[in-house]
Amino acid sequence: MPAARSRLSRIAVAAPAAAALVLGTLAFASPAIADTTAGDPNAAKELTGSHPDWATPQADAGAVPAGTPATARVYLAGRDPQGLAAYAQAVSDQNSPDYGKFLSTDEAKARFGTSPEQVQAVTQWLTGAGLTISATDPHYLQVTGTTDELTRALGAQFRNYRTDNGTHKAPATDAVVPATVAADVVGVEGLADTVQKAASNAISQAAADVQAQGTNQPAADPAKTPKTLPTTATCTDGRYGSKTATGAPAGYEKNEPFAPCSYVPSQLRKAYGVTDAKVTGKGATVAIVDAYGLGTMQADADKFSAAHGDQPFAPGQYKEVLTPNQWTHQADCGDWSGEEALDVEMVHGMAPDANVVYVGANSCEDPDLNAALSNIVDNHLADIVSNSYGEIMHGKSGDLDPAVIAADNQVFQLGATEGITFMASAGDCGDNSPGAAATGVNCQADTNQAQTQWPSSSPWITAVGGTALELKDKSGTYGHEVNMGDQRSVLSTDGKSWSPAPGQAPFYFGGGGGVVKGEAQPWYQKGVVPDSISTVAADGTKSATPQRATPDVAMSGDLVAATLVGFTPAGGAYSEGGYGGTSVSSPEFAGVLADAIQARGGRPIGFANPDLYDRYNTRAFHDVNDSAVHTKRGNVVDLGMVNGALKVRLYKIGADYGLSATKGYDTATGLGSPAKDFFKSFTLKHANQGSANTADDQGDDNAQD
Repeated sequence: MPAARSRLSRIAVAAPAAAALVLGTLAFASPAIADTTAGDPNAAKELTGSHPDWATPQADAGAVPAGTPATARVYLAGRDPQGLAAYAQAVSDQNSPDYGKFLSTDEAKARFGTSPEQVQAVTQWLTGAGLTISATDPHYLQVTGTTDELTRALGAQFRNYRTDNGTHKAPATDAVVPATVAADVVGVEGLADTVQKAASNAISQAAADVQAQGTNQPAADPAKTPKTLPTTATCTDGRYGSKTATGAPAGYEKNEPFAPCSYVPSQLRKAYGVTDAKVTGKGATVAIVDAYGLGTMQADADKFSAAHGDQPFAPGQYKEVLTPNQWTHQADCGDWSGEEALDVEMVHGMAPDANVVYVGANSCEDPDLNAALSNIVDNHLADIVSNSYGEIMHGKSGDLDPAVIAADNQVFQLGATEGITFMASAGDCGDNSPGAAATGVNCQADTNQAQTQWPSSSPWITAVGGTALELKDKSGTYGHEVNMGDQRSVLSTDGKSWSPAPGQAPFYFGGGGGVVKGEAQPWYQKGVVPDSISTVAADGTKSATPQRATPDVAMSGDLVAATLVGFTPAGGAYSEGGYGGTSVSSPEFAGVLADAIQARGGRPIGFANPDLYDRYNTRAFHDVNDSAVHTKRGNVVDLGMVNGALKVRLYKIGADYGLSATKGYDTATGLGSPAKDFFKSFTLKHANQGSANTADDQGDDNAQD
């Protein structure tokens, strides 16, 4: 059964229950196959990790009966996988003579795509074992047959194993690709019958409250609410802290301010310098990948824009790539409508003149999401791609399938050669540890260690973390940012105290990040990410050499300082509400990069990380630093309606789980958020310079009140 991803955080689940699939520590920068004979390029190759860790002798429940149906997806390596990785780096590195020499789609296919001879060889191998080729595309061959035939093809016997989610079949040993086609195969996905799927890194304020009701006191009784507090939902529409919750019981501080009203695009454009730079994303195209499709998306986006002072999409500016007749697993994947609306409206809001292409995958499962990404690259549908989903890489049920990692990285590298930027949300569960998952409202319960998410962990993608943004005024003038992390207490039913008490409140919601275990530090992070960070993985494992750190950048995404979204759910009426998550941050930054493409005269950026890290410690970024927060900015009171009843919440913001924002690069906010010189640094004047700004421009531009 294929793997699936969830909207913000891809969750690996064993069908039918939701549970993350984990296989072990992965060195996934290199192919997911290892030589069985060291040093012999013509040897058969072992698919390391295809035998999952949960398939232990102690859990063995017997051989899989002969004739048991099976499917698998064989991902093809292409003509020159090593050359692909090398050119993807060269074309993205300002120190390379090939910098910016992007290939056309046809050129990329000719140099790095799969040859007819490779397809023929792999087909003969698979059909010779008795398998049937049921589907093909330029990147894979889908096969159907029986486990006996898979054994003939890959050498591994299939057995049943007892797990926490029932009995599942898996290879008893790692599968092996024969020498005749070893160089043609990058991985085989779906050998175990557990399902990996991605989840959204977004959640509405209303949904979060409903999820949290089981761990907090019931909604406050309006008759017992302190009379100096409003008895209806309220928020601060303007300067952060301008409206104080006088009358609330003493909390983290005295007389905490009310939470800000959900931000609209015009405020975010002002805060991040888009308005002052006079850029609109004109000439750039942004693709958004989610699952399925909302039939009213353009009408909803146009209605939302008009309601908040912006222009609707012009004719032809918005397009969709959907195949509804092929949608599957909708019951397991859930409703992605809010995620889609958030992504489309955020990109359009940050880059009002950019073209937007919504590409709806046929499910939230890994193969379908990979196919959507591949479609964008194979047909060059966009300059920038935003992915607001993710999944943990290690869980109680096993590790993320190495074939998924290899296939995704191949797509990202191909995109880099064509000048396409890929980015992904970094997650909403802090360090994704069991401690965070115990109380976080957008976490994956299957996690078994502190860790990062996929695909934001890829060294070939821009991982976007989250911040809590504070504004100086209603128009959106930038005030301050702290890491995206919240603790939460609820007003007791008698209206006299908070439950849990301030100082004892658990983690509620927060941005993701950390150091990726088993992934070597990419070249662009050298000299920026200190060894004190890069040599310690998220779970505390120490490495002798630096590793990949995430996120790369961050933008507004907190659930308290939320973002307004409007859409029409299936069978319902159009409405608007606040959303939070790095699902906000990723399309937000995608819009910013579309604006940057306009600033540099329409030239695509391609793989953005080298250019972004080149701007470290300049006025292109706000260096988000929690220690600079004024003491009375850390807590807010939020009044909202939950299921028709008033609920009074006290939040401590800037309190992520296991992550904090410090001076310089950090695993809560990366390099920081776009600042006033971000767009100036992408003008043609600076585009080919090794440094984005002069030394006189360097320094922290995180404005203080």
